[in-house]
Amino acid sequence: MVAFGCFGLATAFPLIIHVTPTFARPSTTARLEIVSPSQGQLIRGNPPTIQVKLRLQGGRIVGFSSLHLVRNGGHIHLYLDSSLVSMSGIDARIAVSPGPHTLVAEFVAVDHGPFRPRARATVAFQVGT
Repeated sequence: MVAFGCFGLATAFPLIIHVTPTFARPSTTARLEIVSPSQGQLIRGNPPTIQVKLRLQGGRIVGFSSLHLVRNGGHIHLYLDSSLVSMSGIDARIAVSPGPHTLVAEFVAVDHGPFRPRARATVAFQVGT
């Protein structure tokens, strides 16, 4: 009940105080790099999990979501084979199945939308058993 009330308040409050969302995307000079796993790496494990390590330069991770967009402040989204698997900081641990995979990391604005230009990194790797 409390969670439902908080969600309702978070949804209605911006309308009450007349906040209008901005449709122009913020810019960023941030660069994102996937440190681990590396391109073409073979990962083994039972169950297979991968430790994702990222390097973010020129941007900062913020711990809140907002419609007030700030330059170079945001979150990290991780996509495994085009599916969102994590909204974390620069380190994450994700479960994977055996086979080939593509990991995409994106530094996104505080509203979880993309920056212009997009700050993305991609790596392909293989998981064995």
